[in-house]
Amino acid sequence: MRHLRTGLAGTFSLLALVLVGCGQVATNTLSGDDADAAAVPPTITSQPASQSVPAGQTAKFSVAATGSAPIAYQWRKNGSMIEGAVSDTYSAPATAEDDGAAFSVIVSNAVGSVESAAAKLFVMPADVAPSITVQPADQSVTTGQTATFSVTATGSEPLSYQWQRNSAPISGATDSSYTTAAASSADDGALFTVIVSNPVGSISSHPARLGVSTASGGGVAPTISGQPADVSIRAGQVATFTVTASGTAPLVFQWTRNGHNIPGANAASYSTPPVAASDSGALFGVIIANDAGYVTSRGAKLTVSGTAPKITTQPADQTVAAGKTATFAVVATGTAPLTYQWRKNGAAIGGATSASFTTGSLTSADSGATYSVVVSNAAGTATSRGAKLTVSGTAPSITTQPQDQTIAAGKTATFTVVATGSAPLSYQWRRNGTAIPGATSTSYTTPSQSTSDNGATFSVVISNSSGSLTSRNALLTVTPAVSTAGTDVVTYKNDLARTGQNLNEKTLTPANVKHARFGKLQFLSTDGKVDAQPLYLSALSIGGVKHNVVFVATENDSAYAFDADTGTQLWKVSLVPAGETVASELPQVCDVIEPTIGVTATPVIDRGAGAHGTIYLVAMTKSSTTWHQRLHALDVTTGAEVAGGPREITATYDTAGGTITFDPGQYLERAGLLLLNHTVYTTWTSHCDNKFYTGWIIAYNQGTLQRTAVLNIAPNSGGVGPSIWMSGGAPAVDAAGNIYVITANGAFESTLDAAGFPNLGDYGNSFLKLSTSGGGLRVTDYFAPNNTAFLSAVDFDLGAGGVMLLPDMTDSSGIVRHLAVGAGKDGNMYVINRDSMGHFSPSSNNIWQQLNGVLGGGIWSTPAYFNGHIYYGQDNGALKSFSISAAQVVLPAGSSSSVTFGFPGTAPSVSANGTANGIVWAHQNANPAVLYAFDANDVSKPLYSSSQAANGRDQFGAGNKFITPVIADGKVFVGAASGVAVFGLLK
Repeated sequence: MRHLRTGLAGTFSLLALVLVGCGQVATNTLSGDDADAAAVPPTITSQPASQSVPAGQTAKFSVAATGSAPIAYQWRKNGSMIEGAVSDTYSAPATAEDDGAAFSVIVSNAVGSVESAAAKLFVMPADVAPSITVQPADQSVTTGQTATFSVTATGSEPLSYQWQRNSAPISGATDSSYTTAAASSADDGALFTVIVSNPVGSISSHPARLGVSTASGGGVAPTISGQPADVSIRAGQVATFTVTASGTAPLVFQWTRNGHNIPGANAASYSTPPVAASDSGALFGVIIANDAGYVTSRGAKLTVSGTAPKITTQPADQTVAAGKTATFAVVATGTAPLTYQWRKNGAAIGGATSASFTTGSLTSADSGATYSVVVSNAAGTATSRGAKLTVSGTAPSITTQPQDQTIAAGKTATFTVVATGSAPLSYQWRRNGTAIPGATSTSYTTPSQSTSDNGATFSVVISNSSGSLTSRNALLTVTPAVSTAGTDVVTYKNDLARTGQNLNEKTLTPANVKHARFGKLQFLSTDGKVDAQPLYLSALSIGGVKHNVVFVATENDSAYAFDADTGTQLWKVSLVPAGETVASELPQVCDVIEPTIGVTATPVIDRGAGAHGTIYLVAMTKSSTTWHQRLHALDVTTGAEVAGGPREITATYDTAGGTITFDPGQYLERAGLLLLNHTVYTTWTSHCDNKFYTGWIIAYNQGTLQRTAVLNIAPNSGGVGPSIWMSGGAPAVDAAGNIYVITANGAFESTLDAAGFPNLGDYGNSFLKLSTSGGGLRVTDYFAPNNTAFLSAVDFDLGAGGVMLLPDMTDSSGIVRHLAVGAGKDGNMYVINRDSMGHFSPSSNNIWQQLNGVLGGGIWSTPAYFNGHIYYGQDNGALKSFSISAAQVVLPAGSSSSVTFGFPGTAPSVSANGTANGIVWAHQNANPAVLYAFDANDVSKPLYSSSQAANGRDQFGAGNKFITPVIADGKVFVGAASGVAVFGLLK
């Protein structure tokens, strides 16, 4: 497919994109004159029209639109996206379930989108061919009389009739009955048939014989002047049928039911016994005869409606304990079928349509509710009494006790309890038996502790109206503070804002980072690809000896600790349980990560967690045909599992139509882990764009690895996302504890609720702000571009790039602004006001700054920040530096590298000593891979390249995608296909 880049004055690029997978794009660039001034958003010139279509036939909707090419289309049904419906027309078979459905289309291009008016689909019942239910009957008359033949037929209207005599059509005989002319002896034995037709087909009746006899003694055969009429009554009543006839007396009558004689029914009228519902549909006719002949009436139809329901056993009041269920039942009589609808406090309960109803698990809040049932059939309804529910309280019960905690002096500790019981539950934490003011939630985090707090015990009293109980005493152990002289890198890109800057680098400077003095010191070999960013702890005591340690995780499900100075392997552990293997041969085709998938996401370290510090990471494994995702917590000094790990990743989430369940084989933890307020957050993406996938965010307590919160940002998408991957970036966090992510392609409802959010909770191509208050997760603000449908249609993930939070900045009016920046495959830079992100508008993007096309190509990385500059490395383009003034990104870019970075561009990082000696580090994904260093004040000035030194001195093998260099204590660590390269000053 092709994409016309929109941007500022200059040139445009026409990008020919070959979509290999989400995150793999090959690009060819053709240059031309700037077309931005001519870019026109789409306008609909011909709206889709409503359709009336018989069931089973095809309905076709179409739209006509103008605007700058390429134009993308996305059809929707009742507000939900129709997968694959991406042309200017949409066709689908019409079914009865589609009657009244509304179809619309979102028309998009690179500069805007517009949604059509909704066209309604009206589905008419399918046409039915004729069927004869009552055949014409033989008739007997005397000469000079007429004979009447009749037929009863069903089928789609209009029905047409053509009577025939001896197979020859009778002119004008086109009704459901036909009366002959006065019969003569020549008519005796004639056969009369009728052909019944409609547009679907036709059917011919059985032949009916006309018998004509010569009247004896002047006798006249019977004729019917008043046919029996159809009768509709209720079950239990009596139906009466009557015929009026003339002819020479005496006339003899014989009534029939469905063609069979009714004994004793020999009068001009016939009354049935009390009828039942099973009698409905019976046909009653009469044969009238005398000495001159006979005649047969039409069949009169009996319709019986049922006996109205009567309740014989009313629902009884119920008293149950909280946490239990209650069952209400009714017994009723009446003509079947009976239907039931249970109600709670007068409101119908969805799906409660049986003779009994069992509630879900009850709480004290349900006490006092009344339950009744409406019993119905075709004859009427009956409503039961209201049965009262009483819910007795359940005292609290602790399911997970607070656990002992070990921390270093200066750190905090978090204690957590999980309890059940009748709501509301109240909590009061205690220290050494004394209540802690304000500590009244399910968890308690201490202030920073000192060694004098060693040995303190923490417990919690849990109460409700039915009782209270006290937890065990959890012991706090406080070890002496860890003293480090160097730098720790414990999370993706150094900090929770994801700036990528290390401002404590005192060794490396622009003056000494030259190939004559700086180069590769060693290569730390591993058993698989290193996609996760390495992490680093300085002066870590292992076995009584302090080491500067680099931590490495591989796609072969191994975790390593190396001495960063000597290269000695300090420990290695396999994350593959017994009986399992490293994940390979996934259930879907996707070659983004090969040949195995183990640890892909960047781990996170808490140096103060556990006895010595803990590293948290997610690993994927396989047992037979079952895939597993597990959260591991490893002691940083030994690699041993701690905190009860590993923990299997599981989750469910409610949707508009039921519940979805996390499928570990369908997902990949690509974005880096986040540790915030003693909680580890995991975010999940798909393997390529293979359905079925949604957007999971799953949180775990770092001390117990108990799951604490689940959010899905694509619950009603139908399995087309969005997910979260950000090319290996990680969720960012502001000072208030709000989390920020950018989502990938997927569903987005342009129908907004009253608060301006997508009405079904699907957030494709969006910046999201997530609140963590109360230990939960919820979307509190967002921004989605007005062409989000277009971005999804052409696979231009906004979430191919990661989010970065800028430091507080003052605008030209003196107002402090809190900003975030991000970019994706469309090459635009989006600067978002975190206090008012902009939501969605189909006509405009209401954000702080949108800089179209300034990056020159797609972004598959998280930017870096240093000293008032933003650094971006585009796909197949240069590393660019943008300055910021008065809270505005200044254009054009202040400087650009002469180096071009191939796919996927580069994810830069920065080292500096405060604001001095700034160096931007960048990785080239090639074979061999290349490490670059640039002057942070002017990235057009290269300082170093690992390809400069003679004889391949600094080469380190094939590269990987999405690699961010890590700088700490005078060294640079770069992940590669078979290990980690370590660079520093040469001896």
